[in-house]
Amino acid sequence: MDILTHARQRLVGLCTEQQVDQGKPIIVRQLSAEAAIGPGASDDFAIKRGKERVIEAVFDGARGQAFTDQPSDWQGTLGGLLGLDLSAIANRALFVAGMNAVLRAYGVAAGTIHCTDDAPERCGPAIAEQIERERGSGRIGLIGLQPAILGALAWRFSPDRVRVIDLDPDNIDTERSGVPVWDGREDLARLVDWCDVGLATGSSIVNGTIDDIAERFRTAGKPVVFFGNTIAGAAALLGLARICPFGQ
Repeated sequence: MDILTHARQRLVGLCTEQQVDQGKPIIVRQLSAEAAIGPGASDDFAIKRGKERVIEAVFDGARGQAFTDQPSDWQGTLGGLLGLDLSAIANRALFVAGMNAVLRAYGVAAGTIHCTDDAPERCGPAIAEQIERERGSGRIGLIGLQPAILGALAWRFSPDRVRVIDLDPDNIDTERSGVPVWDGREDLARLVDWCDVGLATGSSIVNGTIDDIAERFRTAGKPVVFFGNTIAGAAALLGLARICPFGQ
């Protein structure tokens, strides 16, 4: 069973146990970059450059978000959310944002809202410090180019102990913070072989790459940690390792 389907199964079970009214409304809307991460955040972030958007779901007064490059608005019920066809990226984004809001409402997930202003910049050093403290000072494979995180990893571990893969053609075959950017579609196996620990964007649960990432690290016997608020709900339900120092 794929990870998102497994998370949905767990969510359905939780709603049944809690006797949640599946007729309760959920509203999902797209946020501007300023609303999502604050006007003070660096223009280096993909959301500031229009490469991605944040969508936000509201359920029973609680909020949950998801990053996606296929954002859309949606209004429906909890039952409608649970029944979405998850084969499409846009629907996966809606479901993940909604799941995060529902799990936030019931105290299962925390940090479902992205940090703002200077916190995204401070996030990188905090993540690098936590990785070193918990995972040692081996070679780090970053999956998904997040400039503040990459810069902090390169500074803490040195550029020759960090590699990154990304799906954005504008980033592939460039060098950022002294680290070469490999092709996320072609070089995942290469990255897993090279690194000692993986640090993967939580938005992989939306773009559909998470299962391949998790399986390759599992087969290699190496740990992978997911970062960010998008994967908050799924990580809470499934026990996935997650880092998000300043998620709200």
